[in-house]
Amino acid sequence: MNNHVKIFEVGPRDGLQNEKRLIKTADKIKLVDMLTDCGCSHIETSSFVSPKWVPQMADAAEVFAGISKRTSTVYSALTPNLRGFEAAAAAGADEVAVFGSASEGFSQKNINCSIDESISRFTDVVEAALSKKYNVRGYVSCVTDCPYDGPTHPDKVVQVALKLLELGCYEISLGDTIGAATPETTDLLISAMLNYMSPDVLAGHFHDTSGRALENIGVCLEHGIRTFDSSVGGLGGCPYAGGATGNVDTVAVVTMLEDLQFETGIDLGKLKKTAEFAKSLIEG
Repeated sequence: MNNHVKIFEVGPRDGLQNEKRLIKTADKIKLVDMLTDCGCSHIETSSFVSPKWVPQMADAAEVFAGISKRTSTVYSALTPNLRGFEAAAAAGADEVAVFGSASEGFSQKNINCSIDESISRFTDVVEAALSKKYNVRGYVSCVTDCPYDGPTHPDKVVQVALKLLELGCYEISLGDTIGAATPETTDLLISAMLNYMSPDVLAGHFHDTSGRALENIGVCLEHGIRTFDSSVGGLGGCPYAGGATGNVDTVAVVTMLEDLQFETGIDLGKLKKTAEFAKSLIEG
């Protein structure tokens, strides 16, 4: 199992959420179904947030209703609050996620509250989810650098991650939100994290803004991390981090992993065709 790497595909949510032109619901459904057919074991399908703030995700329930599910794939949803969780559960999401920040500046800009306030908000969501046997994933943004506060000290990331684990999150996704992480800062971060938790509960979420995402994933692999978020076609970014468009491309990640003799369970040929389709959704 040490040679197996879990790819957490975030294209349908993180990859599309900030597109100004509304993507057709049928195309979102097709994208998820194509990713399922590629063999993706985890697909972040949509998010249940206010359509006022993220209009692209207003059709989350319709997307979940339309996809062709397979038992071998987990279809997840981002749920910032209790109302979002209840909507995700009603729509048939398999698991949910909450998202926080290691940076006060980013927390205020992204979710309009302090880090401590965000953890308090998540408590109700996680408790409700766990009571109904849902797994909950935790995201932490700005793990090495923040567009507002500058460099993020690893201790801040550790503190937020520990709180999310204590709440009941099964996994913590470490987000390089502005794509500024380097192998050196990644190494410092992961080394600090592993003083308090196992690599089994950590995932890397790197943006390729500076072209170093694959190097950073390599550092994580050396530390024993075996889960990585990626977006088919390299779609997506963050609306609150200027110039940070472009999650690392799933095709590039799977190609690198295969070259390193890791196994993902994903059909690379089908994935490349899916990437072409994904790119066409924002090019048209």
